[in-house]
Amino acid sequence: MENLFEEVPNWKVILTPILEKYNQREHPLEAKNTYQLLVMVVLSAQDSDANINKIAPALFENFSNIESLALSNLEALIPYVSKVRNFGTKASWLLEIAKTIKNDENIPLTMDSLTALKGIGRKSANVIMRESDVSAEGIIADLHVIRVAPRIGLIPETLDGIKAEKQLMQLLPKEIWGEIGMAISFLGKEICRPKPNCEACVMNRNCSYYKNL
Repeated sequence: MENLFEEVPNWKVILTPILEKYNQREHPLEAKNTYQLLVMVVLSAQDSDANINKIAPALFENFSNIESLALSNLEALIPYVSKVRNFGTKASWLLEIAKTIKNDENIPLTMDSLTALKGIGRKSANVIMRESDVSAEGIIADLHVIRVAPRIGLIPETLDGIKAEKQLMQLLPKEIWGEIGMAISFLGKEICRPKPNCEACVMNRNCSYYKNL
């Protein structure tokens, strides 16, 4: 007979090793302010952080704030983002965002207001909010989190970031939402890669994948 009183795992305690290891580590996008972060997050969708960091200096030298972007057009902007995947669509999104916000002081920092902007979904909004040090309203669920969270045993396997985030939010206490997504992501980039280095992982004592090896 199923044990209805089976103890629920204390995931806050179990995840402490990676929360401590990656505590407050900055996002790989090398943004210097909220404006730059917003632009770089939009550009980074389906592209690498390294590529966005590479094109960013010239972009921000010519478009230093939202105001300058709002006064621009596709013809002027595209040469600075042409090496980014889907650059035409992203350039259009950025111009629309800039014309909507108008200046840097108006950049929103809530989930609803950020996701109302073109090109910004929940994952991007969570990144912007984390790096802006505001209270988390969700959990970053990028490709690394989608791979690593099921491997550890947190959630079932899924290819859907929204579904993964929802499951994590239901499972984990709100006080760790702001850091846990990024911590799992860093773990996935550095150690828990498609071919994981389990022996070097701080989570191997509590990892479903490692226990089943």
